[in-house]
This record gives sequence, structure tokens and C-alpha cells, in this order.
Amino acid sequence: MRADLSELPDVDLVQLALGGRDAGARALIQRYERPVFSLVLRMVGDREVAEELAQDTFVRALNRLDTYRTELKFSSWLFRIANNAAIDHLRRRAPETVSLDGDRGAESLEAAAEGAIQVAADGPSPLEALEASELGATIAEAIAQLRPAYRACVQLRFIEDQSYEAIAEALDLPIGTVKTHLHRAKLELQALLRPLRPGGSSPSAPL
Repeated sequence: MRADLSELPDVDLVQLALGGRDAGARALIQRYERPVFSLVLRMVGDREVAEELAQDTFVRALNRLDTYRTELKFSSWLFRIANNAAIDHLRRRAPETVSLDGDRGAESLEAAAEGAIQVAADGPSPLEALEASELGATIAEAIAQLRPAYRACVQLRFIEDQSYEAIAEALDLPIGTVKTHLHRAKLELQALLRPLRPGGSSPSAPL
């Protein structure tokens, strides 16, 4: 009878995989295939490309498993590989990106932040709730317009519910930079979504 590995910690699964147990590698893939695919899909905006990049992420990770340091969270180590794969793809594609620093008509940072998406301490995150609504496609399109570094932070924080520390590890960034990216990402999303808010400007009005 095949042992159930689903309850084992990541570190134990890594050790099984390093010891030649294919079941350990399969359990790691099964555990992280959805969040890895979700991260790269948010980054590149193409399901077919995201599937290829997710597969490439696991191939890279399994081939480098002996370089994983157990003092780090395995998820952070894996997300870093996934983020790098997505960034490499985007650099090769050299896409045009939208870069907004909040509301251009605001006279201060506080004014620009007014009405920005707020992060709840408990319960579903605002982005998760919005994606579950009829505006899900619009929210996804808005996130896709963020620069890659912002997209990765938004995905890991609001969708994967990662801590600032875990995001910093995954993206190899200082925690202060992660917080700045998230703040600016929320301002950009607020500006992009303002036309959809009650009393907001019309879709054709400039941001």
C-alpha cells in the first residue's frame, strides 16, 4: 500500500526526493502546482505560457534540489524560481507595461491613496473577494497591467497569503521594498479601477 505523504512537511518531502524517492518529488509538485501556476499566470497573462513556465519551474527546482537550504521556507525558494522564470520570459518578450504612480490628479500621496484597496486582517482578501465576483475578469486585467515586480508581490501577498518576510525571500528583495511595491500596486489598481466605482469617472476619462 502506498504511503500517504500529503501530511509530511516540505523538508521531509525534499529529503525523500533527494534520496531517490519519486513519491517525494510528486508530492511536492502536487502541493505547489496550483500556487506556482497561479503566480506565473498572473505574471505573464497567458495560460499556455504559464503552463510551460510552471513545468519549467518544477524541472529547475528538482534539478537544483540539493541547493535548497532548509533554513528557508521551501515555498519561498520555489516561488523565487517561478518568479525568475516569469521575469526571464517577460524580458525576452519585452512587453509594454503600464506604470502609474497613483492618481495623477492627486496633490499628495495621501490623496492618491484615498479609496485604495484595503487589506483585511481576517477573512478573504479583497482581491480574492473581487475575483470571486462578476468583476473578476476586470480585476485580473488590471493586475496584468502592473509591472512584473508589482504583480508578483500582489499575487504572493493577496492570493497566496504570504507574509512580507516570505515574499522578500521569494523575490530576493528587502522587506521595505516589498511593502513599497505593494503600496504602489494598490495605488495603481485603485486608479485603474476607479471608473468602475460608484461615482467614478467614465471609462474614457484619463487616469
